[in-house]
Amino acid sequence: MTDKKLISVIVTAYNIKDFLPRCLESLLGQTYERLEIIVVDDGSTDSTAEICDRFAAKNEQIKVIHRENGGPSAARNAGLKIAQGEYIGYVDGDDWVEPDMYEKMLAACLDTGAQIAICTYREVGEGAREIQPTGNRIELSREEALEMYICGDEQYHIYHSVWSKLFERKLITDISFTEGRKSEDIMYTTWALTKAGKCVFLDTPYYNYMVDRQTSIMNSQIHERRFQDEIPFWKEQRGYLYGLGMQELAQKASYQFYRRMLFYYVDFRDRGMKDSGRQLIEFLRSEKTEIKRIYQKSFVTIGDKMRMRIALLAPDLYYLLVKMYDKVIIPLRNN
Repeated sequence: MTDKKLISVIVTAYNIKDFLPRCLESLLGQTYERLEIIVVDDGSTDSTAEICDRFAAKNEQIKVIHRENGGPSAARNAGLKIAQGEYIGYVDGDDWVEPDMYEKMLAACLDTGAQIAICTYREVGEGAREIQPTGNRIELSREEALEMYICGDEQYHIYHSVWSKLFERKLITDISFTEGRKSEDIMYTTWALTKAGKCVFLDTPYYNYMVDRQTSIMNSQIHERRFQDEIPFWKEQRGYLYGLGMQELAQKASYQFYRRMLFYYVDFRDRGMKDSGRQLIEFLRSEKTEIKRIYQKSFVTIGDKMRMRIALLAPDLYYLLVKMYDKVIIPLRNN
């Protein structure tokens, strides 16, 4: 029976007094009652800590950890240390979940024997992307889940975010978040998926993700995050896959990494961050030998080969062509 399983949900909270009550109310309102809610106040300087304590005083389900600010990775690790559940979920304190999220996620695990349940999420706020969920539930082998995670899928998307997942505790016993860096979900999810024998994907948006907070990342933070956190983690991911002997998947990870770098370049230019864009092109040129090797593989499209060639030879021209394509070709296709 699903009601015999305890789920621990670890909530990270830092200076989110205007958002945390909604998050906690959504967890307290879950249709699945055997829920342990661990809220980690990561050294907040507003009234977040008081909100945590107020909710805990009224609800036995809630446990609170107050700690010095150390970032979301350290906060999640601290919550995991005291978690008692047989299954583990993660929630960012400025987001919220649908009432039946954990009931459906746990049932999917138990019905299928999966060690990880993954769901679609809904973006909320300015700039939110539209989704068209099917409501389908699909079972995935380790290889199928990794392929979907690394390469993407037209309908079903496994993102690196841990808050869109429910993990069997036994699976992640020896996994922790890399502290002191952002984008830590990239490797955490990679490690978990390579350990899981089976996953289950629910194409239903059970998680609501805020995208329009006033504290959104500034250009200087974007530069730091991408060069100091994301790029090293993506490189670590492909190295890890090579180390496991997953040669083709590691090559596909390299391919997707380089495609992502071109997206980063265009985004830098859109933001007026020419120096960051120039630094990214220099990085790609330093990887030219590996790019040439990967881009000879059969899974690389002709279009991507052309895009990479132009970007490396004439990045300004590449940016101009991308903008022309977005302005002219895409509207024609839509019409």
